[in-house]
Amino acid sequence: MARAGLNRGRVVAQAAVLADDIGLERITLASVAKHLGVRLPSLYNHVEGLEGLRRELSMLALRELAGQLGAAAVGKAGKDALRATADAYRAYALRFPGRYAATVTAPAPADDDHNEAAAAVLQVVVSVLHGYGLAGDPVIHAVRELRASMHGWADLEKRGAFGMPHDVDVSYQRLIDHLHVSLTQYADEPAPQ
Repeated sequence: MARAGLNRGRVVAQAAVLADDIGLERITLASVAKHLGVRLPSLYNHVEGLEGLRRELSMLALRELAGQLGAAAVGKAGKDALRATADAYRAYALRFPGRYAATVTAPAPADDDHNEAAAAVLQVVVSVLHGYGLAGDPVIHAVRELRASMHGWADLEKRGAFGMPHDVDVSYQRLIDHLHVSLTQYADEPAPQ
């Protein structure tokens, strides 16, 4: 019998808190059960093992990230939308490092729910890129450029890898300025052969 008040949402929420505290890779079902004050077998009533928990955590984080990006982009276009969504992405990755780590791996192709959660993030980014006049294949390339830049930045910043005695925020603003210039030029560039 499941413990009163214990449900999938509560299990995943506790895993999210733990992932942010100790790191996604260190999450175990035993650690989640311990923090919930339940026995390990109780979790199997709510998640399908560690892999199922990680999937649920990824979907939670993707939905949160999509919400943050969407809220940041509302009413903005072009460079303002780019900067706002990039700022929201950076803030989410730094504030919730474990959850953010759960967003990085692509869902399995047949996992409709997980793909829907990932698509919500993509939809916001594509909307921002439409503000640059991008459509078709250039959008895919621009999405990859933007994601690689933002993920790389967030990962390095989270690890404390920007140790030089210069203002990190100035470097970050320059990155966004360069991305803006690159995206502005995308529509005029011929496709790579």
